[in-house]
Amino acid sequence: MTTINDIAARLGISKSTVSKALNHATDVSDDMRKKILETAVEMGYVNKRLQKREQKICILIANMDYETPNQFGHDIVLGFKQMAEPEGFTVDIVPLTKEIQRITPYGVFMMEHDYRASFVLGFSLLDPWIQEFPSTPIPTVLYDNYIKNNPCVASIGCDSQEGFDLAVRHLVKQGHKKIGLISGPLDSYILKARYKAYLNAMDKYGLEINENYIGLGYYVSESTRTYIPKLLDQGVTAILFSHDIRAISALTECHDRGVAVPGDVSIIGFDDLPMAAYTQPPLTTIRQDRIALGKCGYYAMSCLLNQIPIGSILLRAPLIVRESTGSVPE
Repeated sequence: MTTINDIAARLGISKSTVSKALNHATDVSDDMRKKILETAVEMGYVNKRLQKREQKICILIANMDYETPNQFGHDIVLGFKQMAEPEGFTVDIVPLTKEIQRITPYGVFMMEHDYRASFVLGFSLLDPWIQEFPSTPIPTVLYDNYIKNNPCVASIGCDSQEGFDLAVRHLVKQGHKKIGLISGPLDSYILKARYKAYLNAMDKYGLEINENYIGLGYYVSESTRTYIPKLLDQGVTAILFSHDIRAISALTECHDRGVAVPGDVSIIGFDDLPMAAYTQPPLTTIRQDRIALGKCGYYAMSCLLNQIPIGSILLRAPLIVRESTGSVPE
């Protein structure tokens, strides 16, 4: 195990200077402190004394609303805190941008703020810290992301494959054969997983997989405006969506075009946001239990902190059938 002496020897400085930097003394310059922290992270140093004294963990959030009640991130954070705080942990919520990640490496950030572990929400494959997770020694739990071969990193989420299986089976029972998908671009682990789940479910039920039945677009309203007419022109009678927001946008687009839902096309979302039950018509969707996801995130973190190297935990993803799906049009 790396010691303070090892760090001091690597940098050619005194042991006391290293100790002061690691314990936030004010008589060490910012540049020297940064250099010491970066070296400590590189060498895999763990401040055991500080960890025994401090019970600080953090939730790192990018590209997700966590402050508005009933929003997706808000409920995940709530579930996590409901588990962590009674166990004596102080939970800091840290919003992040790509710029912050580029300026400060993940390991340095965690050591600088004395965080023992993190729960990471909303990261895409383009976030800089994603590149550090495969080798980090810090207990790290990822929501809707997965890192292979690092016993210090765990993943939690909902079972996309199960959810899409249930959705396609529901549509097949109603007579649908041409089923499309509208999703965001495949620049995140979870969108890739849901895209693959759609392909697997279509294959499982013997349905045609046609690239003309699939629309991938970054902007929600623009992609629904573009792909709804294209898919309908291809004879698609039902469309799955990677998220409820896209599905709800599609309901509006269909209404504006005079396309009846579910009379002309059936629509299924993913998430079961609170608003999904109150759209016109109410949205059939695959549910993610957000409070349970947060609690699951803490459970996974607790395992990692106790040297239990779990890989991933997937919650069930039930299909909530409402009025946006119906029999195939004649």
